[in-house]
Amino acid sequence: MREPDFVRTTRDSYDAVAGRYAECFSATLETEPLQRAMLDAFAALVRGGGPVADVGCGPGHVTGHLHGLGVDAFGVDLSPEMIALARQAHPELRFEVGTMAALEVRDGGLGGVLSRYSIIHTPPERLPEIVAEFARVLAPGGHLLLSFAGHDEPAELAEAYDHLVALAYRWSPDRVADLLREHGLQEVARLVYAPELDVRRGFPAVDLLARRLPEPSDVGGQVA
Repeated sequence: MREPDFVRTTRDSYDAVAGRYAECFSATLETEPLQRAMLDAFAALVRGGGPVADVGCGPGHVTGHLHGLGVDAFGVDLSPEMIALARQAHPELRFEVGTMAALEVRDGGLGGVLSRYSIIHTPPERLPEIVAEFARVLAPGGHLLLSFAGHDEPAELAEAYDHLVALAYRWSPDRVADLLREHGLQEVARLVYAPELDVRRGFPAVDLLARRLPEPSDVGGQVA
């Protein structure tokens, strides 16, 4: 199957800036208490529930943070250069080159999925297949923490903007939550950061936490 153009462009763009990206962002959690709190809550929910994939892990700093909280975390990223940096920084952890549209994980094999700004370069028409893949790999009761740049127009799923690395999209939290629900992922909580907290662009940022609903056969009920 031919690789989509946006996948190749995203990979090549991040390969080109991997070193600078790591320098700029590897220590951001130290100065972002709200983001750290949401990650810590996610860690508490998934800890002990099986492996957790940090999808779009970049240089691995968030994977390392989860590991430090007792989570069986591993990282996946499209960019080989990012994975090389992650392995160098965290040799004790597992990092793989891969795509979030086709994770090399069995059905229901994960207790959690973290997707931290990894969907921003996905064209809106391709987002449903990404959400379907996240749902596929999550065990019933497993959690997804999805972080993305947001916008306030509920009628539109996405709005394009000029990202410094590659074309990117801002997402409607309500529409994304609807899409998660369509794939058996129930919203648990959301945190929307005020636009003025993003000093670079002035966009709201969103953390959306969802839980994989049990399959109907796993739910007890009366027998007709």
